[in-house]
Amino acid sequence: MIASLRGRLAEKQPNRILVDVGGVGYDVAVPLSTYYRLGEPGSDVALRVHTHVREDTLALYGFSTVLELQIFERLIGISGIGPKLALAVLSGIDVADLVRAVQAGDVVRLTAIPGIGKKTAERIGLELKDKLPKGIIDESVAGAEAGAPGRELRQDLLSALLNLGYHRPLAEKAVEAALARVESPAFETVLRQALRELARG
Repeated sequence: MIASLRGRLAEKQPNRILVDVGGVGYDVAVPLSTYYRLGEPGSDVALRVHTHVREDTLALYGFSTVLELQIFERLIGISGIGPKLALAVLSGIDVADLVRAVQAGDVVRLTAIPGIGKKTAERIGLELKDKLPKGIIDESVAGAEAGAPGRELRQDLLSALLNLGYHRPLAEKAVEAALARVESPAFETVLRQALRELARG
């Protein structure tokens, strides 16, 4: 059972990466939240991994944080939710926002995730609520709600946009616009808004 990978990022796509570990290439499916934290091909990468084994396939799902892995494993434990849909959930909503939506029973917020219908959202809200990893979740939500976004967040956002190929002046402008528009200072939430700002031109 593969629980983690540390090696060199050989290839990078929004939903899938190739990690070279000692000359062996591991094909790993990842959510957008993890993809945005990765460097450029050739850089070092470390992932927590869920190994999904079925009769005919063995698939690896990688995450940049333990919390993402824990939420993923709890999502696939819900009837009707497989690994691909669980990845779609993590790609469509920030983890802290997902936790708040589940705790509040906010079906409307959950159905805003691409690929999630009302029945699936209700099932997620009902079944995930009692399965949330309590200690880590509290820290994550508290961190997301605490204070205004600081210098470190700005630098992380700028670095992510530069790694995606955007020029610094445009990236800096998009980051500031995104921070002004979103309420949550969570990295993934602000990054998605920054990408929307760049798309608007």
